[in-house]
Amino acid sequence: MTPRNREVLHEIVEAYIQTGEPVASRFIARRRHDALSAASIRNVMADLDEAGYLSQPHTSAGRVPTEKAFQSYVQSLRLRRLASEELARLRAEFGRLDTVEARVEHTSRTLTEMTHSFGIAATLRQSSPALDQIELVALPESRVLMVVMTRDRQVRNRVVTLETALTPHELEGIRNYINRNFSGWTLETVRRELAGRLDHASAAYDQILRKLTELYSKGLLDIGGAPEIHMEGASNLVGIDLHLTREKTRELFRALEEKKRVLELLDRFLEQKPGEIGVHVGLADLHPAMAELSLIGLPVALPGGISAVIAVLGPMRMNYARVMSAVQNVGWAFERS
Repeated sequence: MTPRNREVLHEIVEAYIQTGEPVASRFIARRRHDALSAASIRNVMADLDEAGYLSQPHTSAGRVPTEKAFQSYVQSLRLRRLASEELARLRAEFGRLDTVEARVEHTSRTLTEMTHSFGIAATLRQSSPALDQIELVALPESRVLMVVMTRDRQVRNRVVTLETALTPHELEGIRNYINRNFSGWTLETVRRELAGRLDHASAAYDQILRKLTELYSKGLLDIGGAPEIHMEGASNLVGIDLHLTREKTRELFRALEEKKRVLELLDRFLEQKPGEIGVHVGLADLHPAMAELSLIGLPVALPGGISAVIAVLGPMRMNYARVMSAVQNVGWAFERS
């Protein structure tokens, strides 16, 4: 594209974002306030149409930017860095949260508040975290609360029901055994070592290990694999004109409720370098009801072998500069908290 064609294209995209209507050459001519006539702009639009940047819904109508046009427009944007005081406030908010899960939840909520769209944040574990300590609490009706804390500040709680109730004293013995012997080991290594010891229980530890067997079979220490996903702001998609029938709208919300589907959305950013923002315009390949949606996301590297992705899902006609800046700034605070 020539500089002039690119300039006209980006003005068409901005006009379409503002109005949602096909853009006519006369509208762009009035908007530009220069010597470029409506006839000249029509010629430019014809070239852009032929190159796949514009489409014409009706013969007499103006042009509508395609996904290719939006991608060109996005690449031209300069992102705005928040004021240092605002960045410091964001970072302090994240710093007050003790766990990765809490920070992930706070990230999705913050993105939703800043962009008025659908905020998503997820952690995807790449390696097994190191055990910090466990806590076991006896509950009524033969139940036990199992709490596992890892060195990367993750906390997992699980309540299980046992065949035979364990006393608080017995649970204390199991807890001390694991914390003394395995603190600092990766969970994968602890699980492997415990499996071996349970198969070949020595006389000294036989009683403790027998009691540990059932807790282990109920998933004690089995916390490493599942991704942590938080989403906020689904209601913000309701008022958007996505040209969907009521049934298609229901399909969209059902798709967003599926964790697997959301992970497929976020997978698009995992091959990018941490801190490199990405934009995907039009998501029809993932679900037909997402054809008029765009996804702006950022991969974030965290300590302890965790990769995180934060993203905003919104209409194709969103304010890209504002949303991209919000994602970048929140990602900066999240990563450095």
